Formats: sequence, C-alpha cells, structure tokens
Amino acid sequence: MKRRRWALCALLALLLGCLPGRETASPAANPVELPAESRFVALTFDDGPRRDTTARLLDGLRERGASATFFLVGQQIAGNEDLLRRMRDEGHQVGNHSWSHADLKSESDGGFQQEIGRTDALLRETLGEGDYWLRPPYGFLTAHQRQLLTVPAVKWSVDPEDWKLRNTEKDVAAVLQGVQPGDIILMHDTIPATVDAALRIVDALQAEGYTFVTVEELLALSGVEAQPGVFYCSVAAVEG
Repeated sequence: MKRRRWALCALLALLLGCLPGRETASPAANPVELPAESRFVALTFDDGPRRDTTARLLDGLRERGASATFFLVGQQIAGNEDLLRRMRDEGHQVGNHSWSHADLKSESDGGFQQEIGRTDALLRETLGEGDYWLRPPYGFLTAHQRQLLTVPAVKWSVDPEDWKLRNTEKDVAAVLQGVQPGDIILMHDTIPATVDAALRIVDALQAEGYTFVTVEELLALSGVEAQPGVFYCSVAAVEG
C-alpha cells in the first residue's frame, strides 16, 4: 500500500509539474497523455459513514491496496470520527454529501449554505483544514448554487444503482460491463451487499490492470485541474 502510494505521489508530482500554475484552476486544455497501459478508476461511496459496513469496506480496501473517495453525510459522523481519521490515514479522499442528505437544489441560499457548511465544519474539526469536495445528494445543484461553491463537485459515469438492487451479483455485473479507464463509480457504503460487491469489483479490475485512486488523484493523473463549481463525471465528462 505504501509503495503504491509513493509511486502515485511521484507520478502526480511529475504531471502537476508540467501544468501551468494558475490562481484559478480549470480543466486542462491539453490533458497529459498517460502511457497506454495506465488504467485508473475512482471508486466512490455515498451516505456513510456507517459503523459496521464502512469499517468492513475499509478493511477490504486496505488489504487490496485500493484507494476510494467517501462522500459523507454530516449527521452520520458523530460517533464515527475514528472511521474518518482512518479514511484520511489510509489514503482515501473524504468529501461532503450535505448535512441531512437534502435535495439541495430545492434549498434557499441559507439552507444550502447550512447543509454544506455544517458538514464542512465538522470535517475540518475532525480531520483538519482542507478542501472537502462536494457530491450533492441526487447529483443536482442549480446554476446559482454552483457559483457559490468554493470546491469542485463530483458526479459519476458508472452507476450500478446498488441502492435499489441490493444484490451483490447484480452490482458487480452492472459495474464490470460498462467501466472504462477514467470512470468515476458511484456506490453506497451503508449497504452490506454493496461492500461485498465493491471488493469483488476491486479484485476483478485489479486483475485486469486497473489501479484504484481517489477522484482528486484521477483528475490530476489525467492532467485535469479541478475547478470550484464544476461537475466532474469522469476524466472525459465535465459539466462546466
């Protein structure tokens, strides 16, 4: 795990060193071309943390040397702060999934700021200062809300609808039949069947030469500078 993380850090440093420095980041006009054999993908999890399922998932990811991105609901954090610190310490990215899993596009400016701000404050209190990227529940924000964001927003390009299927075999099949390098996969670490499916997906794709990285790493490795208020669905799909 540590060896892989050092290799990724070295590659990130090389790629980012080739990119022009800017005060405001934006998608790279000419993304860095990685070697043809490079196959990076980002596995993301919403709605946690949940004590039993999230801990088991973290165990499995650590055993496999795989990184992931966790978009957390603020109301779920109390009593699970150790899981957040473990995510950070084991190389995962932690993001914001609102305070109460509200449909943010229906919120007033005040409600929107509260939903995002309360979770962001708790993440900073637990993990320290940083940029905690946003995945809005259901994947929607208004154009005005996007202008208010100070961090990038993350959607997905592969959705097995694990929240509806709740079936390990179907979850695995739904991901494997459509995944490509550069994809962002959406799953939910609060569902036991999803944890089983996610670890099987990691095993299958690692056998095919894929490397599991965080969303932030995925974009950087592809020469993309993430911009506040922009939705990133995959390396190839951006909603400006």
